Amino acid sequence: MFTRESSPVPPQAQGLTLFSSLPPGRPPLTDMRQAFEQAFQQGASDIHLTDQAPPILRIHGDLQPTEWAPLARADIKRLVYSMLTDAQKAQFERDLELDISIDVQGLGRLRINVHLQRGSVEAALRLVPSRVRSFDELGLPPIVVELASKPNGLVLVTGPTGVGKTTTLAAMVDLINHQRRQLIIIIEDPIEYLHQNHLSIIKQREVYSDTRSFANALVRALRQDPNVIVVGEMRDLETISTALTAAETGHLVLATLHTADAAQTIDRILDVFPPHRQDEVKVQLADCLQGVVSQQLLPRADGQGRVVAYEVMVATAAVRNLIREHATEQIPTTLQTGAQYGMCTMDACIKGLYDKRLISYEAAIHRMKHPEDLHLQPRSEKRAWGR
Repeated sequence: MFTRESSPVPPQAQGLTLFSSLPPGRPPLTDMRQAFEQAFQQGASDIHLTDQAPPILRIHGDLQPTEWAPLARADIKRLVYSMLTDAQKAQFERDLELDISIDVQGLGRLRINVHLQRGSVEAALRLVPSRVRSFDELGLPPIVVELASKPNGLVLVTGPTGVGKTTTLAAMVDLINHQRRQLIIIIEDPIEYLHQNHLSIIKQREVYSDTRSFANALVRALRQDPNVIVVGEMRDLETISTALTAAETGHLVLATLHTADAAQTIDRILDVFPPHRQDEVKVQLADCLQGVVSQQLLPRADGQGRVVAYEVMVATAAVRNLIREHATEQIPTTLQTGAQYGMCTMDACIKGLYDKRLISYEAAIHRMKHPEDLHLQPRSEKRAWGR
């Protein structure tokens, strides 16, 4: 099943790769721990194992090849299978997809996705630090602390893949764990950060290992006396519907969505439901939503990592009214005028990072929806420090 040959690379494409400048005669990677140690040491966020390439690290958002030799298919399969149990190998060979997490002694945890690519067993590994970082370390605003401190309702953390949504959720859980006596149920696929009980009791349930689905676990969680429910990802109608019900009935629900901003988040939730239910869901969402934090990561101007940019919507009376009327096109204006409530737009946050010289001009205009707002000084001055 895993020996299907891939189509050859066209001659004109040969040599035009990320790896063409690497010297020959590099040593092979024989033990995944070697890759783990280098990745954690260099502050990588991901490791990629792919056919005919050396192990690749993603560092500060950029792909960087390691100095090991390119991997053949047999090498990758051996390295990947060295991280799996027999049951996990059987599951992968049955489903052709696998998501797991593992502990690496002395380093931290990794979330691993195993998949096929043109018949080759390959893997993408996300590094999870052993320590949960604070809001200050993450660069998140004080309003996020207030949202995590709400007694009930729905708080959403949104953004594309790889921008730290799970890290933000972990910081929220850690805050609650150290400040309040709560029963917290976390549903993830797979489990990333491991939490220890402090003032709170924390139950971490992994989809496919401890439960069959997010939706099933969420329904059952309502019968387990929780104060706080954390949903790693709201993927489908049943999960979203149950999360809204849980938030509406006195629980604090923290969850993530793959949406870019607050307005798109509201639209995505409503669009999941059939038209005949959307009026009901508008009212339900308007009543239980506490806030939306959308985030992305931008490269620092000094090249020393990345910095978080965020958009925050707090569910004020005005915001709740816009949700009931589904007037999401007016949400950006409300965010612009809601600074006293802790609200801000993504563009305003990015501009603030640029004004503090934390990000370059090029990074700012690339990520802003309205880059013309940045044109407040001569272009030559903007480029002078941002290169």
